[in-house]
Amino acid sequence: MARIHSLRTRLSIIFVIFSFLAISLLSLIIGQRAVKQVEQEIGGSLGETAHLMADKLDHYMWSRYGETQILANLNELQHPEKPEKISILINQLKDTFPTFSWIGYTDPKGTVLASSNDILKGVDISERPVYKNALEQPFIGDVHEAVLLADLLPNPSGEQMKFVDISTPVKNSDGDLVGVLAAHLSWDWLKEVRTSMEETLSNRKEVEFFIVSPLKSDIVLGPEQMLGMELQTTSIELAGQGQNGWTREKWADGKEYLTGYVTAAGYEEYPGLGWTILVRQPVEEAYAPVRELMRYFILTGVILVILAAFVGRILAGWMTRPLKRITQVADRLRAGENVEIPEYKGISEIEILSDSLQKLVTDLTTTESALHMAQNKAQHDRLTGLPNRYGLDVFLEETETEKQVVTILFLDLDGFKNVNDTFGHAAGDQLLKLVAERLQTLVSPGELVARIGGDEFVVVLSEERDPVTNGLSVGNRVIQTINEPFQLKEGVVSVGCSVGSAVWRSGEDDIRDVIRQADEALYQAKRSGKNRVVTNDSV
Repeated sequence: MARIHSLRTRLSIIFVIFSFLAISLLSLIIGQRAVKQVEQEIGGSLGETAHLMADKLDHYMWSRYGETQILANLNELQHPEKPEKISILINQLKDTFPTFSWIGYTDPKGTVLASSNDILKGVDISERPVYKNALEQPFIGDVHEAVLLADLLPNPSGEQMKFVDISTPVKNSDGDLVGVLAAHLSWDWLKEVRTSMEETLSNRKEVEFFIVSPLKSDIVLGPEQMLGMELQTTSIELAGQGQNGWTREKWADGKEYLTGYVTAAGYEEYPGLGWTILVRQPVEEAYAPVRELMRYFILTGVILVILAAFVGRILAGWMTRPLKRITQVADRLRAGENVEIPEYKGISEIEILSDSLQKLVTDLTTTESALHMAQNKAQHDRLTGLPNRYGLDVFLEETETEKQVVTILFLDLDGFKNVNDTFGHAAGDQLLKLVAERLQTLVSPGELVARIGGDEFVVVLSEERDPVTNGLSVGNRVIQTINEPFQLKEGVVSVGCSVGSAVWRSGEDDIRDVIRQADEALYQAKRSGKNRVVTNDSV
């Protein structure tokens, strides 16, 4: 019992307990922050990946859709007296784009007059959807299994063949139907798109892609064991409401996943098939980096606690005054004061204790600083240095508690796509940097300019006396500033800018609803002629 009451033993026990609690608490705080950070980063990445995949699918289908429209307008198809010439054109198109598994041209009654490789030539396809649905207007059908072509087309893989239909009526100059141009797109091209997307996320494990048909909510592309299954998830409901983002949800297998979602809405005149794109990753796999970080903290903490207990036990028997001084400093550190552990000379054991505590505080402070830097990086756009969508959300959370009135400007560039198409994406990136620099000159301290994606920016203004007028004034200054020519490496370019404005007042609308109102006002500005400011009161 005498050993338990000794100063050396008591101090060693207390020191061990204190070190363990401090490290455990800091590990818990950092771990919770890391979990939230990782969830936001990975969830946002999955949502962006789903959007990118949908964009790729729509662009691809739009290209094939446009090619059939061009072919249908050729004189040879509108005057089909020589089917052999039509066959040449059809085979040229198929050779150029192998994803066309079959292309055929029928007479008005549905008999195939010309086709790629003469497959189905002379066959009546008048009962097939690819013909019946294209008598009045162009038709794009959802994915389906091969029927007539299953035994006629080469199939090296042996897998069940699936197609997407594209067909269009062919009319002469008098508007009379003279035939139907029908095509089957091979399903393999979509698998190639999925493979390319998987390669972009090759550093992440167990990421899976799904395409869900709107007809039966069944999986048409995904893990083989899930094909054809009807899928009912929160992400599908959100995507069906026109939203694009990510969520944490439980799937039918009972596991939780971070799921990015979007509904493919088409591109230009191509209306789209309404496919829902899902990209998911198991929560346990998504949180693997956090678990690794926590294991590191636990191991480091155990080592530090053992070391601290050993040093404390040796030092406790020498002097009480230096130990009391160190204890007082440790208590001040625990209270949050920014103080340093005192350094002692002459007594080696006390020097070791002092040095060990200094290293412990330095290690913990360095780790906290690294996490803070990582969080700050995640909140800013890599290209322009402006706050990104996540940074904007953080700023708005603070705004809701500190401000009574703010004005939201939602803007994007008019003519930016032309700069990309003409000079390349590097020039487009350079232009976005210059635009960001100009926008920052138009805001005051306490206000914000954020880039939320592509050529879209959000400006948050804090003027409370006349927010509507101030929004119009700043919006017009934005347009005037952006209209000034930009000097790029590739040459001088000019772009316009459309701005939507909306005012948020505390106690009224949710501030994110006001952002959507500003977005709607932006689209009204574009529809009414672009390069102008429209407030939500005008929409």
